[in-house]
Amino acid sequence: MKILQILPELNAGGVELSTLELAAHLVRTGHESLVISNGGRLVTELEKAGSRHLTLPVHRKSLTTLTQVRAARRILTEARPDIVHIRSRVPGWVTWLAWRGMDPATRPRLVSTVHGFYSVNFYSAIMTRGERVIAVSECVRDYILANYPNTSPANIRVISEGIDPAIHRPDFQPTPDWLARWQSEQPTLAGKVVLLLPGRITRLKGHEDFFALIKALKLAGIAVHGLIAGDTHAKKHGYLGELQTTASQLGIAADLTFLGHRSDIREVMAVSDIVCALSQQPESFGRTVLEAMALGRPVVGYACGGVGELLDGLFTAGRVPMGDHVRLAEVAMAVIQAGPRPMPVGEPFTLDAMCRSTLAVYHELVPRSA
Repeated sequence: MKILQILPELNAGGVELSTLELAAHLVRTGHESLVISNGGRLVTELEKAGSRHLTLPVHRKSLTTLTQVRAARRILTEARPDIVHIRSRVPGWVTWLAWRGMDPATRPRLVSTVHGFYSVNFYSAIMTRGERVIAVSECVRDYILANYPNTSPANIRVISEGIDPAIHRPDFQPTPDWLARWQSEQPTLAGKVVLLLPGRITRLKGHEDFFALIKALKLAGIAVHGLIAGDTHAKKHGYLGELQTTASQLGIAADLTFLGHRSDIREVMAVSDIVCALSQQPESFGRTVLEAMALGRPVVGYACGGVGELLDGLFTAGRVPMGDHVRLAEVAMAVIQAGPRPMPVGEPFTLDAMCRSTLAVYHELVPRSA
């Protein structure tokens, strides 16, 4: 088959990573892979794995982006993919409008993936218009059915994102060179219980709740240090300043380290005692949570959305009711004292399972004999 995926850009993020992983799998298994986006730093990696990238400015959330419909239809007509797979709303509208104007007998089949709990409106509904609609978790499937009743349950397929067990495995250890550099850069961590909160600097990620946890553990007499790993967008520097002020007011500024963006987040997770997931709104999946548990790291997090599903299946000891700071401290304390470990991560949460399941969806629309 020839598969064309379309998304806004190829810079960083879960959608981008899933696109690259599937594209590489398609090439390895003898299919042809094309990706449309506005470009980005991951294009080189995409092309190195054997896919072809087509640049189209489908990244701006503006009505002017709809001027790309004609160009998208030309690409679909000339490339003649068997499947076109939309992964985001603006590119979804461009693709659907282009696709709708083509001959139904010869146009590609249409697949969409609902990656998140989008705002419920006409704009977001485009992600449910695929002939097959992939939901990244059971809670996303429930969201689709509750908010878009015109979507047939028979057309929805739940396919979780997945990890590569060769990369994220319980016995993974950072290299001696990395460990030496880390210990040199972070001398204050010696002898401390290390808690990690991964995620960009934004109010949704629960930094204030993380601060409350660090404060509670300190008051309980635990030598603890909190790490915050995540990029700060140019528009979020004011919020970063607020967080630093709050940490000082709580008397925990010396017990926190803002690491910024880390390309070695796997290694940082591996040397942390607990990874936290404290998003203030339900997440559709929770890839970082899955990666941490695959590394054998206990996760303490709010039991809602996709993160709740992962905790239910792999580490019930880490479940905390949303926003319950008292219970959060109690659960973290119990994990520190008892040292439980997550269940082994296997199917359906592996990269191979994700790719095979997605290919099976494609074959529902394009039979193997075609």
